[in-house]
Amino acid sequence: MPTYTAPTRDTRFIINEMLDLASYGNLPGFESATPDMIDTVINEAGKFCSEVLAPLNQIGDEQGCTRHDDGSVTTPDGFKEAFDQYVESGWGTISAPEEFGGQGMPHTLGFVIEEFVATSNMAFGMYPGLTTGAVAALIAAGSDEQKATYVPNMISGKWLGTMNLTEPHCGTDLGMIRTKAEPQGDGSYDITGTKIFISAGEHDLTENIIHLVLAKTPGAPDSSKGISLFVVPKFLVNDDGSLGERNAVSCGSIEHKMGINGNATCLLNYDGAKGWMVGEENKGLAAMFVMMNAARLGVGIQGLAQSEVAYQNAVTYALDRRQGRALTGPAEPEAKADPIFVHPDVRRMLMDAKAFNEGMRAMCLWGALMVDLTHNAATEEERAEADAMIGLLTPVIKGYGTDKGFDFATNMQQVYGGHGYVKEWGMEQFVRDARIAMIYEGTNGVQAMDLCGRKLASKGGAAIQAFFKLVGEEIASAKQDDGLKDIAERLEKALDEQQAATMWFMNNAMQNPNHLGAGAHHYMHIMGIVTLGYMWLRMAKVAQERLAGEPEDKAFYEAKLTTARYYAERFLPDAGSLRRKLEAGSESMMELGEEAFATAA
Repeated sequence: MPTYTAPTRDTRFIINEMLDLASYGNLPGFESATPDMIDTVINEAGKFCSEVLAPLNQIGDEQGCTRHDDGSVTTPDGFKEAFDQYVESGWGTISAPEEFGGQGMPHTLGFVIEEFVATSNMAFGMYPGLTTGAVAALIAAGSDEQKATYVPNMISGKWLGTMNLTEPHCGTDLGMIRTKAEPQGDGSYDITGTKIFISAGEHDLTENIIHLVLAKTPGAPDSSKGISLFVVPKFLVNDDGSLGERNAVSCGSIEHKMGINGNATCLLNYDGAKGWMVGEENKGLAAMFVMMNAARLGVGIQGLAQSEVAYQNAVTYALDRRQGRALTGPAEPEAKADPIFVHPDVRRMLMDAKAFNEGMRAMCLWGALMVDLTHNAATEEERAEADAMIGLLTPVIKGYGTDKGFDFATNMQQVYGGHGYVKEWGMEQFVRDARIAMIYEGTNGVQAMDLCGRKLASKGGAAIQAFFKLVGEEIASAKQDDGLKDIAERLEKALDEQQAATMWFMNNAMQNPNHLGAGAHHYMHIMGIVTLGYMWLRMAKVAQERLAGEPEDKAFYEAKLTTARYYAERFLPDAGSLRRKLEAGSESMMELGEEAFATAA
């Protein structure tokens, strides 16, 4: 059975040493985030996820969820009890606003918990996961009455939330939705339609589920400009806060999926269900994007999560499994064979995953800090800069993070050889679970187009220029240090490739938009490579400073420097090949007619 140990030491390093979260103690929300408090949260969350959630992961995959004749759904054995412990421990309240019952701590710590939960049990984490985004949407666009009615109970974990966008005939193109909202005389609306792929759409974990639903009012424009957002509770809520009658929303079926089987992915039927508009009419998409952006960051963390848990188990297997001899001579002559850990190709896969996981963890937590600064930085200018930066990073965290997370989960399965293909070892579950993260909350092709079609050009390219300046300054400083110079120079070359790719888009995408579409995926990966390189340069700098003081855990910092060098040597050169692919344009990609794709008999 696979195991999981939360990477608390690495997380503390990033938060306390690289990001130096305590240095922001003068800002709202950071006051209580002292080093001692941070360490306590990280260690206790890690313990809960490793000991309570991880043992349920394989159980959830094997059992799945069960829909009953009355439309109710039960979750796998142990999920309800684990969720009760999750709520009792307050893990879902860490970064929620204090005015609604949250602890008001930095989102950075909330991201730590998200990673640990997703890594220990991704399917379980999706039940409370989307609630965070639903709360954000209600706080941003809901009325005072809606906030008071729903938000405190959602933050506490008494109720959970969902997001309802997709319909059988439309996914990304939300302007095509058919769900209708008919106004009633009391200010409510009757919601009628079918939504599919609704994560945690029905379950037995909480007494109520609060659905956020996109629908169209009568006479609304037949496009994305005609979408409104509605809050539709599973059980209506009385004036005194108690639960009333069951609403006319039901689970028609549960999807039979490739992975995340412990989460109930539902088809929901709305048969005149009572709902209330959130925000303004025809402005629902803007409110829903608040939720979607939060969810996309969470999905990026899921990419890291599956790579991390697969990596941990692959390391254990590689140290135990014996096959052949080291190329340089027997590593353990007294044994009949050496552990496969000694073979360079196995080391290649393990080092690739280690370099990605630790770099991606730093990127996600740096992104979380940008979320915090968007709300709480000292000046309006700093808040705007942080908002622009996380807007730029979001599609990269989601798209690059999940593309590579799946790649490395697959490579860790490869370390096991034939055993990796057998269910009892658990590796094939990590691969199956990782695959969905590339698809939902906007496929990774959509993320690439969001980055290249919207974010690069936003406000005259201010965000990408700020990114270039930030990375360039870090490189210039590091080049003055002999210990960091090689890493910095390799990152500089990769940054040059990204800047060249950006310029190529500027010079060619206007005359042929297909050039942008054909190169967007490659550009997203170039930016992912450069951003992780920036993270590794910063981590290497901290590690080198610590080693100068002869720390107790010297081996930890030495490993950081070695892994930073490995990343620079093995990942950063890929930026050049990706730029050349991007600059090939779209001609050969788009030239063939439909008939050329048909298979001749």
